[in-house]
Amino acid sequence: MSRLGTMDAIDICVPTPLRKTRDPDLSYVVKAVEAVAAALKRGQLIILESTTYPGTTDEVVQPMLEAKGLEADVDFFLAFSPERVDPGNQQFNTKNIPKIVGGVGEPSTQAACALYATSVDHVVAVSSTRVAEMVKLLENTFRAVNIGLVNEIALMCHKMDINVWEVIDAAKTKPFGFMAFYPGPGLGGHCIPIDPFYLSWKAKQSGFEARFIELAGQVNGAMPEYVVQRISDALNSVKKPVNGSRIHLLGMAYKRDVSDMRESPALDVLELLSNRGAAMTYSDPYVAQLMHDGRMLASIEPAAALAQKPDCTVICTDHSVFDYDALVASGALVVDTRNALKDRRSPAIFRL
Repeated sequence: MSRLGTMDAIDICVPTPLRKTRDPDLSYVVKAVEAVAAALKRGQLIILESTTYPGTTDEVVQPMLEAKGLEADVDFFLAFSPERVDPGNQQFNTKNIPKIVGGVGEPSTQAACALYATSVDHVVAVSSTRVAEMVKLLENTFRAVNIGLVNEIALMCHKMDINVWEVIDAAKTKPFGFMAFYPGPGLGGHCIPIDPFYLSWKAKQSGFEARFIELAGQVNGAMPEYVVQRISDALNSVKKPVNGSRIHLLGMAYKRDVSDMRESPALDVLELLSNRGAAMTYSDPYVAQLMHDGRMLASIEPAAALAQKPDCTVICTDHSVFDYDALVASGALVVDTRNALKDRRSPAIFRL
């Protein structure tokens, strides 16, 4: 922080979690801005990248920075530019993903665009910080709502004895008007499970009820419980209760081939099963250990775990390094929440 006064540009990229009440927690942003404000000098460019509700930059950040008499767009520049990243994506990266930029005024927008244009292929200027903030929330809410829809379709298809993944694969052959989303054990990552609630919270401040967002949150939030029910169904098929069963989870990260566990639904599945008396182990090449119930759990090699013959194995995250053929060949009872065992047939396989 002591170096802030020597910087020409300062980019704030701190966490913006939710409180237990699902209200925005801006404490990290506030602390960062306090440090920036203490060292602010004329001509500096300040950019907030942390995902947040529309109005944060001009309602929270700008007054804090202007408190000592300097004026945004006159004495310093202030803008918002949302993070856009898809962990593990080999095609799109920081350089070739277009960068959205919105300043508190035209000078700030131009300054921020000039900075990002040095390292990003395409910079998209919008009319205000609020528009830029809203862009990020729309992108992630779009995903959350559509994942909520397809999760509900998955529950429906299970009741109707229809393979939901076959339905999606067939539907996505339509070259227009359809985009494939896939069901799973729940939402994970820092953005999609959290950002829509920033938007619905802000909407409530304006007297607007975001019903689609709230409903999608309820559907997605209930998926770990549904996974546990499918595990119970699988164990019941071999006359075993969850209580006392040895259950092994494959994958604890929220997404394939990454190490990020933030908001991972696998953690919820782990806790729910543990609370029901199951003896839990896991394998994840990207997560060496994790804290659970006050003690440290260490990842086990999948082959070693399979050799111990757990009562049920659950594919929570479909990492590409897992040997799914060996899993099926072992005859082990498997609950597949990610369609990792697509086209494989066995009475021991229970799908989402």
